[in-house]
Amino acid sequence: MPTQYYYYLGALVVLLTLLVPAVKIVQQYQHGVVFRFGQFVGERGPGLNFILPYIDRMVRVDMRVETLVVEPQEVITRDGVTVQVDAVVYFQPVNATDTIVKVQNYAKATSQIAQTTLRSVLGQSDLDELLSHRDKINARLREIIDAHTEPWGVKAGIVEVKDVLLPENLQRAMARQAEAEREKRAKIIHADGERIASEALAEAGTRLAAAPASLQLRYLQTLVEMAGEKNATILPIPLDLIHQFVGAVKG
Repeated sequence: MPTQYYYYLGALVVLLTLLVPAVKIVQQYQHGVVFRFGQFVGERGPGLNFILPYIDRMVRVDMRVETLVVEPQEVITRDGVTVQVDAVVYFQPVNATDTIVKVQNYAKATSQIAQTTLRSVLGQSDLDELLSHRDKINARLREIIDAHTEPWGVKAGIVEVKDVLLPENLQRAMARQAEAEREKRAKIIHADGERIASEALAEAGTRLAAAPASLQLRYLQTLVEMAGEKNATILPIPLDLIHQFVGAVKG
């Protein structure tokens, strides 16, 4: 083999040795942070990028939304109730340079901030607020976490309290309270129905007393209904005769 082929082969090897480290491919969901001799020199977007081989170094950062599950935390509420609460945090890097330069591990740091913030905020809330106004607590958690992670180039998008585990004795007490509340509402509704019915009967009695003919018709209608139900023959007695009889008894 001629000597010139060895020269060509050596040149090709040297070219590949320099070219391969210089070519960097950044995915659509990534950003690349470039350092030259350890100093930040720029940020590269998705696609094909070239850097100075053996001089520059590129660190890729995933810019997609990440999910962080906060393990159950034992919290004492403001009214002295011990509960276990867990949460989920959705966060996203928005500045690739800050996530690399300003914090060593932004995901771990966000997790620690979420845990401490969860205990702090819930410790300043009452149990009723935690159970019935969870949206306000979620908004407060997101605001505080976002304020801490913003210098790291991380945005806290959604923070949700998932489950609240109450002590067993408190669960029984709340169940009894809920049952008593339901019984109270049922009695109020029943009493209100009785009141409305009594008012209607009193009004009907007043109207019938003011119109004797109407009372007589109502009496006859009642006799017809009774005869139909009992399948029997009933002889009507005039109301005037009944009134006379009652008056004689009183006399």
